[in-house]
Amino acid sequence: MTSDPRALLQLLKDELSFLEAGGYRLPGWKPPLVFEDSPSCIMHGSGRCGEAGCLLLRFVPPEHQSASVPCRHIVLKESGETVDSLYNSGTTEELEDALRDWLHVRLKELEARKP
Repeated sequence: MTSDPRALLQLLKDELSFLEAGGYRLPGWKPPLVFEDSPSCIMHGSGRCGEAGCLLLRFVPPEHQSASVPCRHIVLKESGETVDSLYNSGTTEELEDALRDWLHVRLKELEARKP
């Protein structure tokens, strides 16, 4: 996993751009999965997550970092909802809103740390 904060900042900006461009609403036989089917995923559905230096792993709670898809356990809301829990109990709009808010918060945090 790279420690370059600029790489993480760019990754989150790309993810936000993908979300805002409707990337999770592309037509098809199945809706795209948050993080897994976006520019953020270095695995793009092949291989095992976490083994190739995924920058998103730093947001996954330690107890879920060895899960088959760790990014589904990223906590998006202060109330504890994760990508996975919103798949199970939320709407597409709720998931996208939570992701958008989460991305804005993370971007502000990273930009505040810039020298």
